[in-house]
Amino acid sequence: MSENVEKLLSQILSVQRIREIDEWIAKYPSNQRQSAVMSALRITQEEKGYLSAELMDAIADYLDMPPIAVYEVATFYTMYKTKPEGCHEINVCTNISCQLRGSADILSYLEDKLGIRCGQTTADNKFTLRSVECLGACVNAPMMQIDKTYHETLTNDKIDDILEQYP
Repeated sequence: MSENVEKLLSQILSVQRIREIDEWIAKYPSNQRQSAVMSALRITQEEKGYLSAELMDAIADYLDMPPIAVYEVATFYTMYKTKPEGCHEINVCTNISCQLRGSADILSYLEDKLGIRCGQTTADNKFTLRSVECLGACVNAPMMQIDKTYHETLTNDKIDDILEQYP
């Protein structure tokens, strides 16, 4: 890796975050740096909020891989954000179990309540609403995840109470 690559990343990320990425890189054989791409993306997103093209290019350089390969990972997984989003991310499960238990109605209720459509962010940047595939809580469908917290067996009243908990 060249000094320019290290310098570029150090201009974008804190020293602590670069060390975290280096710890992940060290877990793989030296010729397999790219294996740390998911961790590098997560760490970068945690610090910056989302993954801009500039950030993904810097990660690609740092991991010695083509930028397109980093873009493919970042756009394949729903956990990565490639544009700024709200302070709180609402993910509504729309897989079969939740669908059979009314997730379409839950999603519609949230769209009406928040005044946005799926994939959008509220005007106050408080919430971003998304539909996602299975979140693994089928037994208590329908469900949604806000940030890292699961909310299950949803009703409209329950949603109202839950949303009041988020500043």
